[in-house]
Amino acid sequence: MVEREGCHYCIRWKNDVGPIYPKTQAGQFAPLRIIDIDETRADPTPYKSPIIYTPTFVLMNDGAEVSRMEGYASEDFFWGVLEMTLERETDFEGTQ
Repeated sequence: MVEREGCHYCIRWKNDVGPIYPKTQAGQFAPLRIIDIDETRADPTPYKSPIIYTPTFVLMNDGAEVSRMEGYASEDFFWGVLEMTLERETDFEGTQ
């Protein structure tokens, strides 16, 4: 997850999803690393395009971006898009 200081949606995600994420099937399949947006600007190599919005969730494989989810609207929306992305881009088999 790419965040920036003072990002209200990042804080909401950390409160809503953060504690449960590592305990879920998706969280164990795609462990989360949180980095500041400035780190992505210092080394933009692994990203397909510049990261502008926070939070941005970047799915990586062998150090390169595979896919990304920008923003955080709600817990339900996050889980739905995450599972769909993991199923489309990896060999992840979700709960459905």
